Amino acid sequence: MSNRYNRIVFKVGTNLLTSGNDRLDPAVLSRLVSQVVELHKAGVQTVIVSSGAIAAGEEALGATKGRKDIPYKQVLAAVGQSRLMHRYQELFQERGIQVAQALITKGDLDNREGYLNVRNTLEGLLDLGVVPIINENDVVDVREIAEIVFGDNDSLSAAVANLVDADLLVLLTDIDGLYTSDPRRNLHAELIHRVEQIDERIETLAGGVGSRRGRGGMMTKIEAAKVATAAGVTVVIASGHVPSALLRLATGEAIGTLFVPTGDRIASRRRWLLSGLGSKGRITVDAGAARALCQDNRSLLPAGISGVSGGFARGDVVDICDGDGVRLASGLAQYTAADVSKIKGARTGNIVKKLGYKYGDEVVHRNDMVLITPPNGSGSGGHDTKEMDQ
Repeated sequence: MSNRYNRIVFKVGTNLLTSGNDRLDPAVLSRLVSQVVELHKAGVQTVIVSSGAIAAGEEALGATKGRKDIPYKQVLAAVGQSRLMHRYQELFQERGIQVAQALITKGDLDNREGYLNVRNTLEGLLDLGVVPIINENDVVDVREIAEIVFGDNDSLSAAVANLVDADLLVLLTDIDGLYTSDPRRNLHAELIHRVEQIDERIETLAGGVGSRRGRGGMMTKIEAAKVATAAGVTVVIASGHVPSALLRLATGEAIGTLFVPTGDRIASRRRWLLSGLGSKGRITVDAGAARALCQDNRSLLPAGISGVSGGFARGDVVDICDGDGVRLASGLAQYTAADVSKIKGARTGNIVKKLGYKYGDEVVHRNDMVLITPPNGSGSGGHDTKEMDQ
């Protein structure tokens, strides 16, 4: 199997996971997990954004369908989330793959430090070969279950795809994709295979097409696709009931509706970092660190730092300069200016001794850095690290 994409985010909706019934469908879960495992073994990094916690809670409690209030939905989510995760864990463990749960709220991604923490965690999990399984934290943030934020995790999946710089976002649902009209009402509705740009016509076609159990309709999926494609991510809306849908989509096979990226995920981030407009401080490095950054595309470690200026916080943009003040790179700081002042020149093993805590070995990770001088002199106008060129 020759896969076209290296990092994929799969969003799985409630209606798909329950097959439109009142409980999770074990066969659907097993098929989905088997496909993710096969991709994982082929070297494709995968992230799952999964709905279904409330449905699992309803199943466990024998919940009455009549209750719709938010506190009760929070109760169902609290009961169901562990059960949903347990089923994923069992299925992946049987196949030799470790998984990790991540419950995220909108505020986690709005806050710069929270954004950096979530990103670092997900990147660390992927580097270790662990499959992250993400859901909105309904117990803490009620906005999704009040249907005003993520819409059954559709928008959350777009945010995650951008967060981890995914090549592809797949929104798996119980219908084949976007149609010219609602296929459940019009037998002559035709599937739209490719969307070059999400305009008013596309948004009009999506209006009103929803599902019985899931909180997200086609409109929330189109909104998610708009966000992701603007950031340079390819998006597909497809049916999870299509045999081997995930495997076939990973190879680039035309299934469902494909939304073409309208933005450049490399250029937009490069421009922001290279502009220096958001810079909150400066880190000066010695000659050895300068070579490691510019020639070997390495992260910036404390040992190579000789000076710090500015009052930057974690997640702020900083300029990285050599001893002559020449800007070599810009990136996101994993430590505050005060922290960097304490650990500059130190080996990574001494970070905890000096600070009493540790966010990581890197002061600026190569994934969060863009170089002014490309490694080995290749090209011009900046070089994108792993984050930029996946």
